[in-house]
Amino acid sequence: KQCTHFILLQTLGLGGKVLLFPTKTNTSFVKLTPEKPLSLSAFTLCMHGEVDELNVWREKDGRLSLYIQSSEDGTHLCVTWDFATGLTASWVDGHHSLFKIYRKGHSIRPGGTVLLGQDPDAYVSTFDRDQSFVGEITDVHMWDHVLSGSQIKVVYSNQELKENVFDWNTIRYDIRGDVLVVNES
Repeated sequence: KQCTHFILLQTLGLGGKVLLFPTKTNTSFVKLTPEKPLSLSAFTLCMHGEVDELNVWREKDGRLSLYIQSSEDGTHLCVTWDFATGLTASWVDGHHSLFKIYRKGHSIRPGGTVLLGQDPDAYVSTFDRDQSFVGEITDVHMWDHVLSGSQIKVVYSNQELKENVFDWNTIRYDIRGDVLVVNES
């Protein structure tokens, strides 16, 4: 008779820390556990990230994408979305970047999984090495409503604005594979 036990080790809080994804891989990711179920009809997601100075790549559909690093401190990115209007907005380094209508009337079902570092091809089962993130991610915060432009500027300037889905300082997380937790300098 064989008995197998699985233990999921979760760690609490990443305040003052950076997640470093050093190489392309199909096995490395960080799973975040939200403070409330991901049953969302609106959200704001903000984070700091740093990748190579210049990246150009071809998407699977053939489109070319370009990324140029915005500063030596990396990029602060916020995305907002509201189901009623479908209005989606992106903010880069505290400045509004783009408005678009996306998935009007859709809502995000509960029970989802939040992963950093990978783009899952199926529900947390297989990953494509070429779609993995390489670089640094820090200060991931999420709210279950759309923040105003002035609130996003507050978040960008590192002032306190209480999160209710993810708070980087108290988030529960599980690291899989080759991901390093590094103290910010």
